[in-house]
Amino acid sequence: MKPKRTILCVDDNEQSLSYRKIMLETRGYRVASYSRGEEALDRFKQGGVDLVVTDMAMPGLDGPQLIAAIKKLSPQTPAILISSKVRVYDHESQADVFLARGMYAPADLLERIRLLLVRKRGPKKIQDRHHFSPRQGVA
Repeated sequence: MKPKRTILCVDDNEQSLSYRKIMLETRGYRVASYSRGEEALDRFKQGGVDLVVTDMAMPGLDGPQLIAAIKKLSPQTPAILISSKVRVYDHESQADVFLARGMYAPADLLERIRLLLVRKRGPKKIQDRHHFSPRQGVA
């Protein structure tokens, strides 16, 4: 059985956060959910987070600021930014994926998460496989 991936979910809307948490947990993910960016960043610093899903507009540390702080600590950690604003380019963001709230199906979010997690661990597996090739050292 493969280990569960941990997703950090951040949204100041408790209903959206609860819905996203249940949806991800029922698909086998571990979810650490927070309503404030500062708390989420503290949790991220503890380690073990595979992917971040955050709302854009939040009081205090907002989504783009949270993603920037996370990418500074761990550039390879994938991040998804969700916003009720369709115009993402109003804000600078280092998010790997942007989704407009209400404009995507839950299946779209799940598929994006799956693809980002595969991409995150993909090169490591290929590198490890190449590095530990049984053919190495054989004359």
